[in-house]
Amino acid sequence: MSEQDQTFEQMLNESFKTIHTGEVVEGTVIDVKPDEIILNIGYKADGILTKSEYSNDNSVDLAATIHVGDKMDVKVLKTNDADGQVILSYKRLALDRGNKRIEDAFNNKEVLKAKVVQVLEGGLVVVVDEVRIFIPASLVSDTYEKDLTKYDGQEIEFVVTEYNPKRRRYIGNRRILVSAEKAEKAKELFETIHAGDVVEGTVKNVTDFGAFIDLGGADGLLHISEMSWGRVENPKKVFKVGDQVKVLIKSIDGKKIALSRKFENENPWKDATEKYAVGNVVTGTVARMTDFGAFVELEPGIDALLHVSQIAKEHVDKPSDVLKVGQEVTAKIVDFNEEDKKISLSIKAMLAPEKTDDQEDGDVVSVDIDQVIADQKNDQE
Repeated sequence: MSEQDQTFEQMLNESFKTIHTGEVVEGTVIDVKPDEIILNIGYKADGILTKSEYSNDNSVDLAATIHVGDKMDVKVLKTNDADGQVILSYKRLALDRGNKRIEDAFNNKEVLKAKVVQVLEGGLVVVVDEVRIFIPASLVSDTYEKDLTKYDGQEIEFVVTEYNPKRRRYIGNRRILVSAEKAEKAKELFETIHAGDVVEGTVKNVTDFGAFIDLGGADGLLHISEMSWGRVENPKKVFKVGDQVKVLIKSIDGKKIALSRKFENENPWKDATEKYAVGNVVTGTVARMTDFGAFVELEPGIDALLHVSQIAKEHVDKPSDVLKVGQEVTAKIVDFNEEDKKISLSIKAMLAPEKTDDQEDGDVVSVDIDQVIADQKNDQE
């Protein structure tokens, strides 16, 4: 090689900057292939950024993400591989920066937001600047959630509660934010609601004894006895989770809210004095029976007692001997107690005594009680 050629080669090499392994350099994209990106980094050789060193996401489409002319910072992994190329990494630089980002968020208790990229049996995985953060199932919400799949692909907020880069252990906590938000909503709710208010809520849970209603900050209990003016045998047949319901705030005791669906304008007893006056004949349905009598539902919320002694003129051992639940009966009201909300019925009182010789035609005659009951049974069937 001539002195002139050596001088030219030296001048050419000197025109390129010197790079070192681990250094961060800026490059300009000059070509994008399905599995790699070629960058001009101002060095005598172009830099190669493979797909695996660009992102941990194997599904990424380089051609759709990176374009010729884009500028990007990359980290130098090798300055001269077997083919004389410079091997670069973007994800490792992002990871380094991500570690710093997570460290700052951990120290400052900053609320982060990221997309859930993986749902595991024990929790969720989110990625912040190429750093994978694990959120255990117990820290996802303030209540136990068996199925976490609903979070897949969703953006969620959390705080970093454990930061250990040496062990690559990064733990996120969403529960603390959920609890804090609920506490704030509960505070606002209790400042605005009062006993006697009618509000709307969402059925959160249904049990054998009642339903818990989410009022938007706190739950209230709608006891089975307060679900209706009528009788409710099973709350699960009346409500299901997610139902929107209008409820009356019956009482507030500390953080406990008692609810009711017994609205006063729907109270069946408000017009009962006239409707169920003594002497009136009414028709109802046998709702339940005891050894001493049958309770007849005259309308939802109003039951009347038909005592066993008032079922027939003849002796009846048990109401179930002549009546059955669901059977329709007609009887006379013989007692009405508005204060205690009690009504007594009698079928026997409807039965006139047998006609005597001195009674004229048109007078009341005797009625066959067995026939009356049989007729009532036939009508019911």
